[in-house]
Amino acid sequence: MTEQKAAERMARAVADIRARMADAARAAGRAPGQVLLCAACKTRTVEEVRYSAGLDIDLFGENHEQELTEKADAGAYLHKPCHFIGHLQTNKVNRVVGRAAMIESVDSEHLLQKIEAAAGRLGLVQDILIEVNIGGEASKSGVCPEGLWPLAEAAEAAPHLRLRGLMAIPPAGAGADETRAFFADMRRLLTRLQEKRYARALPDTLSMGMSGDFEAAIREGATIVRIGTAIYGPRNYGPRP
Repeated sequence: MTEQKAAERMARAVADIRARMADAARAAGRAPGQVLLCAACKTRTVEEVRYSAGLDIDLFGENHEQELTEKADAGAYLHKPCHFIGHLQTNKVNRVVGRAAMIESVDSEHLLQKIEAAAGRLGLVQDILIEVNIGGEASKSGVCPEGLWPLAEAAEAAPHLRLRGLMAIPPAGAGADETRAFFADMRRLLTRLQEKRYARALPDTLSMGMSGDFEAAIREGATIVRIGTAIYGPRNYGPRP
């Protein structure tokens, strides 16, 4: 595929995704503007990301610190925010805090305290989401639903963190009805978190839904959907930068 045809395909894909997002929001009695489109750009080149940043995309999501650093330094996001959405190793925290507008994948108090320390050194407040392993999968990161509450308390006590809500990835093998049930469980957890009425937290964000299930996620209350393949096409899993 030529570069021009690839760009045209990407533009059509984003327009189609936006239309489907709007339809799903209206079907749930929500305003389309209540849901943000996050382009999950793992393995995508600087050029691909820079072109997509000119489309109707709200923010970007990176899984690896190296890619976040490379693309941010190259100006690929065109001043749009980038969230860190992958598993964050503690030895990479210092290079992500302050670069990522939000870290969506906080899944332990140890990681939380590392982020707090890094944010304190920079004199900023880092927005975070707690990742919930809603399907109870041993192969996935995230806290179990019961483990959410002590981690939320730890976040509330950290002066350089602001807990903005929750993130989840349902099991890949779940059927459509089961996936939607997992999304509904996440919505209920966010409601319970909001009912805590923490002094510092601002739990207004529910990040869930990807290329194959984002419409169901929006119907169950997602405020961010993370879409990669449907925007960019199949991923290239060659060596990372």
